[in-house]
Amino acid sequence: MGELKQFKLPDVGEGLTEADIVKWHVQPGDTVEVNQTILEIETAKAVVELPCPYEGTVTELLVSEGTTVDVGVPIITVDVGGSAPAETANQVTAPPPESAQEPGTVGSIAPKVDPTAPQQQKRVPVLVGYGVKPGTTTRRARKRPDAAAPAVRPTAAPSPNGGGSRVAVLAKPPVRKLAKDLGVDLAAITGTGPQGSITRDDIQQAASSAPAVAPARSAGEREERIPVRGVRKHTAAAMVQSAFTAPHVTEWLQIDVTETMNAVRRLRDLPDFEGVKVSPLLLVAKALLLAARRHPMINSMWDEAAQEIVVKHYVNLGIAAATDRGLVVPKIKDAQDLSLPDLARALGDLAATARAGKSTPADLSDGTMTITNVGVFGVDAGTPILTPGESAILAFGQIRDIPWVHEGEIKIRKVTTLALSFDHRIVDGELGSAVLRDVGAMLEDPMRMLAWS
Repeated sequence: MGELKQFKLPDVGEGLTEADIVKWHVQPGDTVEVNQTILEIETAKAVVELPCPYEGTVTELLVSEGTTVDVGVPIITVDVGGSAPAETANQVTAPPPESAQEPGTVGSIAPKVDPTAPQQQKRVPVLVGYGVKPGTTTRRARKRPDAAAPAVRPTAAPSPNGGGSRVAVLAKPPVRKLAKDLGVDLAAITGTGPQGSITRDDIQQAASSAPAVAPARSAGEREERIPVRGVRKHTAAAMVQSAFTAPHVTEWLQIDVTETMNAVRRLRDLPDFEGVKVSPLLLVAKALLLAARRHPMINSMWDEAAQEIVVKHYVNLGIAAATDRGLVVPKIKDAQDLSLPDLARALGDLAATARAGKSTPADLSDGTMTITNVGVFGVDAGTPILTPGESAILAFGQIRDIPWVHEGEIKIRKVTTLALSFDHRIVDGELGSAVLRDVGAMLEDPMRMLAWS
């Protein structure tokens, strides 16, 4: 076996401290190239594909899918060739001092380069964002493994009967997980692997030969516990921060959007919108952008440290989207500069990317205002919670046929409810009401969008 290198979970550039292993794209024995995608991780903001910084053969996956891993923890071992001595076949080269390590790796000393010497060796690519950034985390210090630590080290496995006796066993983390899932006691198995280690085959054989036991009914069968990870964990923290930091006020406005629905049908027939989805949300977004231009303070943030209100003269418009991974809010950057056809395309691209789980951390950052379309769930309105760092969020309810007084007569009209939540430290009732009233007026009569553009 050649030289083994371990790849640590990197900070992908958003200051994360941990991530979930979603899916491995390689298995032990596979040949990998530099920059080849080897796995997907889920951070607090998005699912990110990680490339491999090495060329070689995968020898071991150090963490299994579904595991939460801290930044800086080795996740995969790659045999990069070289002339490692035979006695290192079962161990990783001792890590050098931190200052001499290649970012994001364990197991090799960074070569010293003479700037005057001719370039005779192949240049080793450096992947941007790899390695732990000093000072980006505040987690407690972790114990470093001893030098020349064996790849499979004996650990004490607790006896399933709850007794104090503990037996040292050799088993890799994926094997331990399999044993836990199948209810197999590692201490009761004689391993057939190298140095007496327990393999997956040992676990499966023990599980198949174990006598069937009728499951005992417990209180746990009446409940289910779901780990809080990834987007759900980030969303929960953000909502708590927002709810208990910014004093929320929510106002509602019920409006007749019959003319907006007529305008949507007419826009769909225009050549400029060919191949583009045109929905009422497009005109809601345009109306909010124009209202923000008429009332700039609604598009601002409270800077607690500086004791200042930061007014944004650009709009990074967030659109809340429900996905299989939870609630995400991708942003349309500089939305105020987009024409109506371009805004429609941006909304379509944003929705497709979010549903596919491909929104990047950059897509989910630096918003200034948000729209949440609760109408798609068949509800009229709600009290939306502000995204941290923003001062306003607009909820757009379902459009229903309702008896409505129109031109002095009761008629069936298309009616919806708008709900605007705002940060009362920045936005007082008069300003919030003016913004909501302007949005409603433009949706009642889309011609006002032309007049106020």
